[in-house]
Amino acid sequence: MAAQDERDTTTVPGATVSSGAPGRPGAGRGSGRVGIKDVAAAVGVSWKTVSNVVNGTGRVGEETRAKVEAMIVELGYRPNLAGRQLRQGRTNTLALAVPWAHSPYFSLLAHIVIDVAGARGYRVLIEETRTDRDAELQVARGFRVQAIDGIIFSPLALGPAEIAEVRGETPMVLLGERDDPGHDRRWRTDHVSIDNVRAAREVTEHLLATGRNRLAFVGAESVADRSGTPRLQGFQEAHAARELEVDPRWIVPVAQFSRPDGMRAAESLLPRIDQVDGLVCANDELALGALYALRLNGVRVPEDVAVTGWDNTEDGRYSNPSLTTVAPDLQAIAETAVDRVIAQVEGAAGGDGERDVDVVVAHRLLVRESSRSA
Repeated sequence: MAAQDERDTTTVPGATVSSGAPGRPGAGRGSGRVGIKDVAAAVGVSWKTVSNVVNGTGRVGEETRAKVEAMIVELGYRPNLAGRQLRQGRTNTLALAVPWAHSPYFSLLAHIVIDVAGARGYRVLIEETRTDRDAELQVARGFRVQAIDGIIFSPLALGPAEIAEVRGETPMVLLGERDDPGHDRRWRTDHVSIDNVRAAREVTEHLLATGRNRLAFVGAESVADRSGTPRLQGFQEAHAARELEVDPRWIVPVAQFSRPDGMRAAESLLPRIDQVDGLVCANDELALGALYALRLNGVRVPEDVAVTGWDNTEDGRYSNPSLTTVAPDLQAIAETAVDRVIAQVEGAAGGDGERDVDVVVAHRLLVRESSRSA
């Protein structure tokens, strides 16, 4: 245990200390390293008693505790948190892996996750995968480093089943879609998401209720694990509920959820734009790109064509016209993801380490100028 005590020291200006020497360390003269043994010697107790006071463990009488705490202040002793974390097997560091750090949605999510984790005593490192499969595989495997206690991961190149097959033992929470909740796999993983199908039905029903019934969907994706697929499903379900058919020509695929792709999608519709009176875009960036293309080509929004987005990004609030959007509860997503991954991290110490929890958080439809009644 001597090596442990020596590591748990700190340099304190204005104190001369001989670690482990009998008697009270001198304060206010020279400089030295104040360790747990020095506090113990000054008070006349064992180093274990001082450790119990510092860590809030064991039984220590109130009088002794008060003496130890007073001496800690007097000597300026500070526990070596890094050494303690190593002994506990934790670093109090989480990783947040997102496809694009510059994305308005993910940058705001990262900001909130950092705040939430900080309030719980954890710091956050950001990893940008850029939808690269190899990069996402590295994340799924736990980075193969010991500096990370847990991972919050929003994958695009890999589906949940693939992640389950390759993931290591690092605690992990996934953000986004889940392919098959009943899939039998060795590693079970928590998921946090909104109900994309329901939200897409709501935004589509909003446009249909304004008298628009020739709607196009911008943001179709061929991969089931991505957000575009359930959002398209909700779009189709809203039409089916009104016994309306969706014309396949009005389902527009995109390579990425980006402004340029939204612009190109809208441009592809221009030759027959008179046959469309509303665009349901799978995210705000697609919608902002579509607004730009429509404006350049003299198509009025919302008079000629209504446009809706998804994510409630700041740009959409200040666009002209302001953008109707689906607003996920980002605070709830961040808090739930952080709490679930910390529960896994601390599960070995007696916490709730339960896995395979699916959490669906709330969302709102924010109606703005881009879809007001025709």
